[in-house]
Amino acid sequence: MKHAFPDNFLWGGAIAANQVEGAYLTDGKGLSTSDLQPYGIFGDIVPRVDGDSYVKDVAIDFYHRYPQDIALFAEMGFKCLRISIAWTRIFPQGDEEQPNEAGLAFYDRLFDEMAKYNITPLVTLSHYEMPYGLVKNYGGWGNRKTIGFFEHYARTVFQRYQHKVKLWLTFNEINMSLHAPFTGVGLERESSKSEIYQAIHHQLVASAKAVAALHQIIPDGRIGNMLLGGLMYPLTCKPADVLETLQQNREWLFFGDVQVRGYYPSYMGRYFKQHGISLDITAEDKLALKETVDFISFSYYMSGCVTTDEELNHQARGNILSMVQNPHLASSEWGWQIDPDGLRILLNELWDRYQKPLFIVENGLGAKDKPDANGNIEDDYRIDYLNDHLVQVSEAIEDGVEVMGYTSWGPIDLVSASKAELSKRYGFIYVDRDDSGHGTLERRRKKSFYWYRDVIQSNGATLKR
Repeated sequence: MKHAFPDNFLWGGAIAANQVEGAYLTDGKGLSTSDLQPYGIFGDIVPRVDGDSYVKDVAIDFYHRYPQDIALFAEMGFKCLRISIAWTRIFPQGDEEQPNEAGLAFYDRLFDEMAKYNITPLVTLSHYEMPYGLVKNYGGWGNRKTIGFFEHYARTVFQRYQHKVKLWLTFNEINMSLHAPFTGVGLERESSKSEIYQAIHHQLVASAKAVAALHQIIPDGRIGNMLLGGLMYPLTCKPADVLETLQQNREWLFFGDVQVRGYYPSYMGRYFKQHGISLDITAEDKLALKETVDFISFSYYMSGCVTTDEELNHQARGNILSMVQNPHLASSEWGWQIDPDGLRILLNELWDRYQKPLFIVENGLGAKDKPDANGNIEDDYRIDYLNDHLVQVSEAIEDGVEVMGYTSWGPIDLVSASKAELSKRYGFIYVDRDDSGHGTLERRRKKSFYWYRDVIQSNGATLKR
């Protein structure tokens, strides 16, 4: 049976400002929280001093090389490119009344370049960064005032780009704040659960206010949320494992429940009570939250398993999200388990839960790509990974799930978020730069470049099932 993707399916790729742009203080840009995490979101916070230099400061120099990169994306046939705006390019400290024109002008040029090739922009307002000035002077998202600063920023860019950008996202992987609070909400790693959830509440209110602003300023636009799709399975059919899995899935689904339904789910009442969490939620906040997103977007890289077995949980604490390994799955070089079927399961679960359009805005394989003697990069492992995941997307569409599009993570090699590595490559396009910042920054097409071009051109018909 042939599985067809919709004719208007948005094929493309996804990048983030702090992982590709470089030019970290160029044209009036301020310091972001990302700039203070030169070793990635799980690394130390490092004060910046004059003359220091880190790999993200240049990244892949997309700020200066974007015309070349957009042309390569167009060569693959991209219908859509997900980017993020660096908040600090628009408001360097975060609390200014007037925006930085040089920053606004950069994104005008970028959107104009995309328009030349009919590539639809999907723009994230805040992707793992915020102005460090808001952290230093106000306490980040722990301070209710940050809601107003974010709304001012959102309204500024909506007004500016209303004729160029119709698809928007609020916060990247908003549930990651539970694992990386400095990255997500500008709080210290040692912050209490109460402090983190209060900051998250402010961010959820800010997200809703941005949704309301979008609907007012760009009536023909659409705005979504963005979740880290942390699908968990019970390790066994023991009821205790199944119940614990339900609880752990709710930890991240909570964010979607608020942003899609417009209110706090009842199960969080018990969670807050058990953990001694008391939030300051005003009547105005509750009213603001009623403005809900138009679609749900999410990242999906892997699934995990849940068990109540303490010994197995202790062994699992070494990996990024402390997930117990699934004995039925293979793993990537970075220990991320490869589970294409999980993407179909997740799509169906989100569709059943919300009945709103879904958009897969991150999915990909990080690997240590090496050019061969002829300079070619034969990344068949990436082709296999993406092929198998996309086949499951087509299965979900056949199941009746409404899927808007698919933007693979890192269509061009970039600096990884977790550890700021360039050696963890995701791209269809190789960038000659290493973890120490050495290299020519030359771009080179990998084998997967041509494979993805054919997939897009055929609207998925070339996928191997």
